[in-house]
Amino acid sequence: MTRDEILKASSMPAFSPSYPHGPYRFVGREYLIVTYETDPAALRAALPEPLEPAPGNLAFYEWMKMPDSSGFGDYEESGSGIHALYKGEPCLFSVQMYVDDEPPITAGREIWGFPKKWGQPRLKVMKDTLTGALYYDEERVALGTMTYKHHSLADRLDEVRQGLGKLQVNLKLIPDVDGKPKVAQLVGYNLEEIVVHGAWEGEARLHLIPHVNCRVADLPVRRVVGGRHQVVDFVLPFGRVLHDYLA
Repeated sequence: MTRDEILKASSMPAFSPSYPHGPYRFVGREYLIVTYETDPAALRAALPEPLEPAPGNLAFYEWMKMPDSSGFGDYEESGSGIHALYKGEPCLFSVQMYVDDEPPITAGREIWGFPKKWGQPRLKVMKDTLTGALYYDEERVALGTMTYKHHSLADRLDEVRQGLGKLQVNLKLIPDVDGKPKVAQLVGYNLEEIVVHGAWEGEARLHLIPHVNCRVADLPVRRVVGGRHQVVDFVLPFGRVLHDYLA
């Protein structure tokens, strides 16, 4: 294998790459997002500097079903995040994510710094309830429920699209061959080519169960603000470095 061939490889292993070159397009991606007020000390401990908490001590827990994802296939994902500020700009910081498919775990960590681990999320409609569950090592660690399509946002789809396009931030950490930090960055990105097929709001509930290796309950639920159900298409572009901790 020549140097040029090596540098053309999209990912490891070079003989059978985990994921192809981008761009990465998602079609019909379905979300259940439960926004809630959490403990301010726990929120601050999970939020890396120089990010600051947004007013209200708000976190969110989400389930995502991806039936058609370029290079990644058909999979599901679940995880938590924080409403934050980067130099005064509202943003969403990803705290942890659990995924049932290897390519998006590998690509997400290596390219954008998504905090992904293996888990078993499930999002489905159970009679009159949109229901999300997360299992880790066969134990259920999260359960989210929302009324099914009670309040349509058909007259606010531009607002939904603008919300999806706001700054999103990850903490990317990659060690060198000696185990010391090689990459330590805050990575920002904004979704592109967003199409909203439908969006709904409604009553929601969230139950998080403490688990030492799946720490979704470390941002405890104090008060549920509400639920959002949406179906969208978009392109996930490559990110940009907002802050380099090794500079």
